[in-house]
Amino acid sequence: MATQPIGDRFVPVEEYLSTVYEPDCEYDDGVVVERNLGEIEHAYLQTLLATLFTNHATAWNIFALTEQRVQITPKRFLVPDVCVMKRGAPWESILTRPPLVAIEILSPEDTIRRASAKAGEYLQFGIENVWVIDPSARVAYKAGSTGLDLVRSGELTVPDTLILVSVIELFQKLDDARAGRNSQS
Repeated sequence: MATQPIGDRFVPVEEYLSTVYEPDCEYDDGVVVERNLGEIEHAYLQTLLATLFTNHATAWNIFALTEQRVQITPKRFLVPDVCVMKRGAPWESILTRPPLVAIEILSPEDTIRRASAKAGEYLQFGIENVWVIDPSARVAYKAGSTGLDLVRSGELTVPDTLILVSVIELFQKLDDARAGRNSQS
């Protein structure tokens, strides 16, 4: 999630787009904004999700992208942790059309309020399936018109598709990795 601006100078869109940031940053009307990430739980959940989507790409008719820039307005670029695209979607170096799913994984510095605001931007852009996963609290949320709704079932789904992500299994794999165990599934 966005945290703080980098530096205090105005950066034109063209400069942002031609600069490589490590890790990638977001852009808000002339301000380059760092994202919180780098913690092991965040990185591992991102890996698990990308792997899950890749393993089911054919059956679910999708493909996954990690840390893909999404241009939600002419002067606003966000970088979801994971995007899921329908197979056959236009191939763009920077997404200018809504992906099927945008997923944000919270880092310890992130807040639900900030995640909710970002989810609202995704919804306004036209992304119908926005998920926020909080590894610290071991919960997931789906964005809706009233904000973030807790996913009580433990399953994230996309209507009219076969996509099903068991948050419970993701957190079990995370716990198994932390404990040094091999998880089964």
